[in-house]
Amino acid sequence: MTVYTCSPDLASILTCIYEAWNSRLGYRNVRLMTEPVGNLELFCDYCHVEPDTDKTASVTRSIQKKIGAAAWRLVYLCAMSERSDAPDIIYRFLLYGFSYGKDTLHMLQEPAVFHAFEVSRQVTNEAHSFREFIRFANISSGFPILVSHISPKTNVLTLVALHFSDRLPSENWMILDDNRQLAVVHPADRPFYLTRLSPDEIERLSLTESTSDPYEELWKGFFTAIAIKERSNPDCQRTHLPLHYRDHMPEFKNL
Repeated sequence: MTVYTCSPDLASILTCIYEAWNSRLGYRNVRLMTEPVGNLELFCDYCHVEPDTDKTASVTRSIQKKIGAAAWRLVYLCAMSERSDAPDIIYRFLLYGFSYGKDTLHMLQEPAVFHAFEVSRQVTNEAHSFREFIRFANISSGFPILVSHISPKTNVLTLVALHFSDRLPSENWMILDDNRQLAVVHPADRPFYLTRLSPDEIERLSLTESTSDPYEELWKGFFTAIAIKERSNPDCQRTHLPLHYRDHMPEFKNL
């Protein structure tokens, strides 16, 4: 068994798939996974793959041409899951995709196809939740900007950014992923872009975000005022709003 390993980013995963496919070893004799690798298995050869722009573009074109745009979105969402087995899940899905074309998207009876849909659905569900639960703080230190911090389990920044770029097109805003030290930056009336932040920048923005915001206090007051003590149901509330979403939500601070 040959195990191809790579970084968890999209370019590395697609390059890893290219190398596994091009090796001609057969799908039964290869496995793909992201790094870091835990316990090494006996009788396995491990091959590290570096991202390559040309190979990434080649796989992307092949998916879009032979399977379609919907399949490409499915692959993208699976890659954003950052599971250790995400490259292998995508690889098994593409084996069917390159054989059956667009019909693959309807072959949910096949475990490889069903598994890819299942992983992509986990990513879209979390992105949908953050579109509802994200809270912005207004920073006015010389240059007014809206800042939000999130700590998602999957890499949903770009998915969430599409929503807010449509809802807040004329605002300067940032969404920071504290887990991955990534940020989406949206200048007013311009396209957003993805950038990596240093730990010092993350900390500085966190400190700046704590600046008192009158709208935040109004929101806390509204949240408290509409609550009905006799109908409080914490178990039901946790079902609709799990605890791990609340770290950066002002209405749950100091409760």
